[in-house]
Amino acid sequence: MAETIYNLSKDLREAEQMVQGLIPYVYEEQIYANVGTGGIFASKNTPSLTLGALLMRLRRLHEQSNQMSDAQRATLERISHEHERVRNEWTLHYNNKLVQEANSRLKLLNQYFHDCQEDPRTCANAYLPEALRRTVVQEIADTLEQQNMASAELDNAIRNADSGLRRYTVPSDFIWSQELQPLYPKSRFWWLYAKPQVREKNHG
Repeated sequence: MAETIYNLSKDLREAEQMVQGLIPYVYEEQIYANVGTGGIFASKNTPSLTLGALLMRLRRLHEQSNQMSDAQRATLERISHEHERVRNEWTLHYNNKLVQEANSRLKLLNQYFHDCQEDPRTCANAYLPEALRRTVVQEIADTLEQQNMASAELDNAIRNADSGLRRYTVPSDFIWSQELQPLYPKSRFWWLYAKPQVREKNHG
């Protein structure tokens, strides 16, 4: 997973590829698309194109812009401008897709909790993708709030997901690359400072 061995240049390259695929992605039906092509299935070596995954990268790239070369900063400015252009042109589609993505990711988290109940050991080994999923949901929720589109229903679903995460995890050191830790304060991203505890299956 890229977040456990972080590379700023790779993050920037992936964000650029995602922005290049925003049209037609933003007005099509699929939530998880292949970077650069708009197809439904992402390849093994690239992340899926979703608005949440792009927002996550853009935020942390902007917060690390002082570590970039002039060329990298110019690239970030260009892709940020294109992202805003698409968002402004397709606002309704964009915001609807954000909500759909958040709900989809939360449903997958709920499936993870079911799996944890059924097989605690597998639960412990499968945590990293779920922590990433929850992080992307947070980026979406923050963006919706900034646009005055916060949803009580979505907020409630996030609280329910957090209850599940707390049920199956215990506090730990930061689980991603140390380079990313300053960008993810514990007060806001507590699930990145947690790990599942291995429990025996409950037969009761």
